[in-house]
Amino acid sequence: MKVEVNSTSLAEAAAWTTRVIDSRPSSPILAGVKLEAKDGALFLSAFNYEISARDRIEAGVDEPGSVVVLGKLLTDISKMLPNEKTYLATEGSTLRITSGKSTFTMQLMPTDEYPDMPQLPSRLGQVDAETFSQAVSQAAVAVSHDGTRQVLTAIRVQCKGDHVTLSSTDRYRLSRAQFSWTPDDDSVDATALIRGTHMRDISRSLDEHQNVIIDFDPANPTIMGIENAGRISTVQLIDGEFPAVDRLYADEYPIHAVLSRQALIDAIKRVSLVAGRNEPIRMVFTGEEVTLAAGVVDESQANEILDVDLDGEDITVAFNPNYLIEGISAITEPYVRMKMTTAVKPVEFDGQQEEDSDESMDYRYLLVPMRYNS
Repeated sequence: MKVEVNSTSLAEAAAWTTRVIDSRPSSPILAGVKLEAKDGALFLSAFNYEISARDRIEAGVDEPGSVVVLGKLLTDISKMLPNEKTYLATEGSTLRITSGKSTFTMQLMPTDEYPDMPQLPSRLGQVDAETFSQAVSQAAVAVSHDGTRQVLTAIRVQCKGDHVTLSSTDRYRLSRAQFSWTPDDDSVDATALIRGTHMRDISRSLDEHQNVIIDFDPANPTIMGIENAGRISTVQLIDGEFPAVDRLYADEYPIHAVLSRQALIDAIKRVSLVAGRNEPIRMVFTGEEVTLAAGVVDESQANEILDVDLDGEDITVAFNPNYLIEGISAITEPYVRMKMTTAVKPVEFDGQQEEDSDESMDYRYLLVPMRYNS
């Protein structure tokens, strides 16, 4: 193999591709990144049997070929190269990397031991990257970090017609985002469970000026592909049944409260400073005010009063402050609508653009209140 590439392009492609390489791979060959030069391009790919990443950059190919080298080392080398052209050439059992007056030599790994990349499923549809990235960020809020139940570490992706719904739950809360997209088949009805950490990682590396293409075969639901700006990721799906969470939403909420999103976040952060480990903060709604309080008698205490537009009876609810902040922070609108039934049943949080407008249903956060000592 002998190729010429742009140094910056090589560094960016190597960093993006090798991010899927585990720090302690299950097999030594999985520490490698595969480089393949052909058809005027250099293709880079990495794989760990759960997630794969593939990228391509333009290249002047003098001699086509394919090699495998240590991925993290290639990334470290490429990001330190001078901002000039870089030349890659195989010499026996090594890969020689030259840029300006810098030269590196890397040992080749056995190409025949490197696993084949997963087959990309058929195309399902597409959406703009900014919309997709925001929805993933919102849906991932309630992903569980407890690996004992695999389905709770997943984001459920439901594609039905021209709508996509992303959901996650850790049993204490439910986070749901939905958006419109352009399906290849208007009658599509497909569901997949994807590990939330993988979805988050992919969404954070998207080029938001390009569309995201979703690849998935409902008849063979084992892998989902995500394409963006020439980069391709595949993710192994989680096998299991997602909890029946739709029943958690109440048909009617007799109590509604509308607050400024930023004012509420700031107040929660201040009041929760005195909340002990696993202690809730209380929200006492009375008239046109809500009092946030934390702490116990004979110890540190804090409270803060906010204006609220309350429709319904007075109520007191208590929440895990971290769960409360995470859910509200994912709302993009300037106002938050809290919808409540009783002090112990799940509370729904939605965003809205104006204090007196209807709530948006694009992102819905459901949080189970905590019991507290009055």
